[in-house]
Amino acid sequence: MNIPQVLGYTRIAGTPVITGLYTLLLPPVAFAVFGCSSYLVVAADSATAAVLAGGLSRMAPIASAHYVALAGMVALLTAGLLLLARILELGFLADFLSQTVLVGFLTGVGLQVGIAMLGEMTGVTITSNRTPEQLVEAIRGIALIKVPAFALAAAVVLIVVVLRKVAPRFPGPLFAVAGAIVAGFVFDFPGHGIAVIQHFNGGLPRLGFPDVGFREIPPLLPIAASCFLVIVSQSAATARAYAWRHHQASDQNTDLVGLAAANAAAALSGAFVVNGSPTQTAMVEAAGGRSQLAHLTTAAVVGVVLLFLTGPLQYLPRCVLGAIVFTVAVELVDLRGLREIRSESPGEFRLALITAAVVVLAGVEEGLLLAAVLSLLRHVRHSYRPHTAVLVNHDGHWRPIPAVPGAISAAGLLIFQFGANLFYANAERFAGDIRTLIEAAPTPVRFLILDAGAITSIDYTAARVLHNLLRELAGRGISFVLVHAETPLLSDLRRHRLYDVIGSDRIFDSLHEALAAINRKPISPGAAPA
Repeated sequence: MNIPQVLGYTRIAGTPVITGLYTLLLPPVAFAVFGCSSYLVVAADSATAAVLAGGLSRMAPIASAHYVALAGMVALLTAGLLLLARILELGFLADFLSQTVLVGFLTGVGLQVGIAMLGEMTGVTITSNRTPEQLVEAIRGIALIKVPAFALAAAVVLIVVVLRKVAPRFPGPLFAVAGAIVAGFVFDFPGHGIAVIQHFNGGLPRLGFPDVGFREIPPLLPIAASCFLVIVSQSAATARAYAWRHHQASDQNTDLVGLAAANAAAALSGAFVVNGSPTQTAMVEAAGGRSQLAHLTTAAVVGVVLLFLTGPLQYLPRCVLGAIVFTVAVELVDLRGLREIRSESPGEFRLALITAAVVVLAGVEEGLLLAAVLSLLRHVRHSYRPHTAVLVNHDGHWRPIPAVPGAISAAGLLIFQFGANLFYANAERFAGDIRTLIEAAPTPVRFLILDAGAITSIDYTAARVLHNLLRELAGRGISFVLVHAETPLLSDLRRHRLYDVIGSDRIFDSLHEALAAINRKPISPGAAPA
């Protein structure tokens, strides 16, 4: 099942067909030896292949010997970055790509790859490397469609999709490819205008370092860094998902070693960057694979194909390879995931769509960078503009209401909730919200109680803002009381010399205790801090 897919991925990567088979030979063995995940399939992948082609297409002719050498060096550099990440224990970096943005990113990759395959499937020559221009060229070339090639590609897509629905365990792509090879031999496809991949020499790869000059390495570093980010995020997400599904332990740092070894093996065996593939992992699981033994078996079978069965592959139509990759691209377009995100979080749905659009319109590298930035910005935005509330007594229970001007907990009492840690970006907003509530209160505020249940830390800038706020409140005769402050926050308050300014007699474990103290005897505002 994987052989036709990796052959198709070479069309995305721009490398000779045989390099796809090489990605299924030594890299899976290296990951099985050094990795942790029992399910993750490491081989050629559409996302990293697209990143590779986007960077190398301007540096060397597609599929040339120099292009292959550059691709091998990118794999070697990527292996170095993955090993460095393991040394620095950077497995946590995968957490900085949210599931929402990852869905959008993979959807964009699916659209990009699907559009790129239109030329292969229709026989129309497409020269552009950018997705929008590729789509325009494909539409303009409708009159030039080679009907036999398009009909064959459509039949393959139909067969794969139908078999995927009615018989998920049946190797539809392999069945389609085998049938196309037989038909290509019997009916002389080239003579009927259907291009084939042509003959290529088989045999095991020659081991050695990529023949790339030292001066050519610096331009390859950004490409390797992009591949590194794709691999870390996608492989970790896939490995964690299947570990969770099968109640197994997941060690991202050990998997980084396995991924580094797999990419080094790819570089030394004439292949290109390999990645943990969600689609191929899903196929292995569906076929009953439960350990890396399945992947070692795959490597052995591919070795047999390289030694004895490359001859028949010369009859494989290129439109069939394009159709196989097209079906994989369609699977990456996660409409179900997008619908679920939209129903639960419209804001995150918009982020997913923006990420997908940038991947399609600008490129995979730009989309990946945006995905990471958007994930971080969304987190920062929640911290910068957290949920705030004023607590009011409702039938004997304190309930939150929006912290809007005029909101008050009781006559002379304001209980304020702030839903994030205090740091340099949101400190002025925190103080401003309190000032606004005090100014707009229908009765003069005598007591301000801060519910700090969601505040676990405070940085230097926020501490200075709070210091000034406490001085201002004391000057206005308003007593400041702190409740639900956990040990980390109290440690920060002591370090910033705010604990004594607030006063231990105005810090309580619960709101009930604070209200009882206020009712028992008035709490003084305290001296204005210097």
